[in-house]
Amino acid sequence: MKTIKHIFAYPVVATALMVAPLGSAWAGDAETKAIVEHHLASFGAGDMKETLADYTETSVIVTQGGELRGLEAIQGLFTGLFAEFAKPGASFDLKILSTANNVGYIVWSADTADNVYELGSDTYVIEGGKIAVQTLAIQATPKK
Repeated sequence: MKTIKHIFAYPVVATALMVAPLGSAWAGDAETKAIVEHHLASFGAGDMKETLADYTETSVIVTQGGELRGLEAIQGLFTGLFAEFAKPGASFDLKILSTANNVGYIVWSADTADNVYELGSDTYVIEGGKIAVQTLAIQATPKK
């Protein structure tokens, strides 16, 4: 299993996270909205089981450092993310959140004990009620 340092070209973290109010900020397909909202809430709660429930064994997350395929690889990514965002003082600022048909899109920034995430962007492609493909791009600066 890849470690978080192997996944990204830059110090990492990403995806959505310390849940921001979603409500009327969403526009688009109701199913896509519900799935992305569940994903953000599950991640924000640090709930691995519910976070992984949004993916399948054929799901792919594409990052700057390569592709993560299947639940085991995706779990490895979220294990690192949960650990970093669980540290005291972590914050997440959701800047844009929208949907169109089966595609969800977010833009965010964050601050953790380890990194400043100047810019994060995730795109979610939903198929069969699950995240089939997710892209993740970040610009981060380590604090150490």
